[in-house]
Amino acid sequence: MRKRPIIILTLVAMMLFTLGQTVWAFKDVKNDVNEQKINELKKQGILSSNKADKFNPKGKLTYAEGVSLLVKGFELNIDNIRFIKEPKASDYFTNLKDNAWYSKAFIIANLNGLEIPKTVKANDIMTREQFAHHLFKAISKKGDYAYIEIYMMLKDEADVNKDYMNSIQKLLISKIVTLDGSNKFYPKKAITRSDAAGWLHDGIKFVKETAPIPNLPEQPTLNLKLTVAAVNSEINKVTVSTQVPHPGYSIRIASIGFEGDKAIIYVETILPDPDKMYPQVVTDVQVSTYVDAKLKPVLPQSASSSESSTGIIAE
Repeated sequence: MRKRPIIILTLVAMMLFTLGQTVWAFKDVKNDVNEQKINELKKQGILSSNKADKFNPKGKLTYAEGVSLLVKGFELNIDNIRFIKEPKASDYFTNLKDNAWYSKAFIIANLNGLEIPKTVKANDIMTREQFAHHLFKAISKKGDYAYIEIYMMLKDEADVNKDYMNSIQKLLISKIVTLDGSNKFYPKKAITRSDAAGWLHDGIKFVKETAPIPNLPEQPTLNLKLTVAAVNSEINKVTVSTQVPHPGYSIRIASIGFEGDKAIIYVETILPDPDKMYPQVVTDVQVSTYVDAKLKPVLPQSASSSESSTGIIAE
């Protein structure tokens, strides 16, 4: 008799598990190549079903659907932009309505650089190369990512719009998109809702799992000055000075080269720590080294000059 509660609990757990799977599953995606990815996007609230709880995976993707998917999937917004007047879809796209369900998504896509055609119509069908291009632009909006320097060969490369090739190459390199068994991409073919969902899923996963290249501080243009002071009859102290944008920057002697009677002083910039805040005050910095008094210290741009000037200020 004691086993009965355990059996009941087991049955309840199985029913809840099955119910959970049903809640997040479309009725018409079973055995679809992207079934798991489609249902995962539905679970995340990125995809929604119609009244019949169907997704229509084999259907063709319209521009209104595709743009809305990309904006929602990558959480694109225009919160950081201040407008003089409320933006309208018709401000950017000649054939779109201002009060349609897709209008805001097109505004956001345009202002986030997804490069949507200005004459697009909401019900225009997206091709595979078009969705790939807009998808890559959406990914790029989330960060600057490093890609392996390799060129992926396409059997139907001649059919690809050259303006979209870089986007397609990056998606292939990152394995967000794959070619078929004959190495074809079918760029002009309409993209199915299933493939669009699959690419979107993997694009979102790529962004979540890949660290973007850190934004490095700007490399300033330096106006270097070189000063020489005698330490003794055999050694000179050489000082290089300049101004930098703020105290986070500095300079150092990278190396000293020798050419005839010249000592070439190579200087490099030390960039500020990107995680720190600095007062935006122009700052004087300098660095010194010691050189044999028999040599004439010069900066690199002066080393090959036939003029007598060496950029030296003697003390």
